[in-house]
Amino acid sequence: MTDVPTSLDTVAHVIQVALTPVFLLGGIATLLNVFGSRLARVADQAHALSDRIGSASQAERERMLVRIASLRLRSLILDAAVILATLGGVAVCGAVLTLFVGALRDATVADVLFALFGLGILCTLCALSLFGVEMLLASRSLRRRLDLRQSQAERTTDIP
Repeated sequence: MTDVPTSLDTVAHVIQVALTPVFLLGGIATLLNVFGSRLARVADQAHALSDRIGSASQAERERMLVRIASLRLRSLILDAAVILATLGGVAVCGAVLTLFVGALRDATVADVLFALFGLGILCTLCALSLFGVEMLLASRSLRRRLDLRQSQAERTTDIP
């Protein structure tokens, strides 16, 4: 077996110290599972609203339409998070493959390795950021619904 170039050893060591790619892939898979679960919940809520919107009063229909628009935005954000997390996983797999190819060949693949691993980290970071935005939208929507229910309850209580 040939010696691996020093720069490749350095790059591999940096990656091992920073984060083992296998653990990163496990984390990305977990993120994708969470994103999928959130997307299923958003879809269930959208379907439930869609089924009830035809029989709702005009005021209720307007609130439902705002809620459906919010769910649509959340689903788009989750879609982007899924795509970025998937690309992150693909890039990390590419980095691992580059490590193996670099070990087999007497060539310096440090630039490719850094690019792929960096892309994996960047995509995962963006996916997490989008997931955070989606969570904030969900929280804001929940608070809005709670405020609405509270004001309705207060109006009902004020009736003599």
